[in-house]
Amino acid sequence: MEYSVQKVLSLISHIHSVSAEFTNRRLAEKNLISSHGFILFQLAQNETMSMTQLAACINRDKSTTTVLVKKLLAEDLVKITTSSKDSRVRLISLTSKGKKYKDLTSSISEDLLTVCYKGFSKEEKQKLLSLLSKVNQNIEDSLKE
Repeated sequence: MEYSVQKVLSLISHIHSVSAEFTNRRLAEKNLISSHGFILFQLAQNETMSMTQLAACINRDKSTTTVLVKKLLAEDLVKITTSSKDSRVRLISLTSKGKKYKDLTSSISEDLLTVCYKGFSKEEKQKLLSLLSKVNQNIEDSLKE
């Protein structure tokens, strides 16, 4: 498909879809999907997160995040504890088995970035980041109005 300036959001959506497919293919052998990989990656970066924080980070609603976390819980990749500050808050963290996936998710992320940035100069990478950040900010700002 050929894209035009008017179809930039369609292109961004397509990039998101093919990136998820790339990630899913790498995670399939572990019986996981890209959303699981992203959760494991976020927990490796942040150590412990509430369900609300995790949902916001992976851009999913709380109920979807709960389903994803339950799958990781069943695989013994995460554990859930209750916050000592607020008993209503459930905290998610990696188990020792889950921590082993940090290398896998990091490797997949690096591989995907290598594929994405093939043929890009350092300046082009920075320009792309700048432009996409601007698009993101514009959309986020419009939601606040």
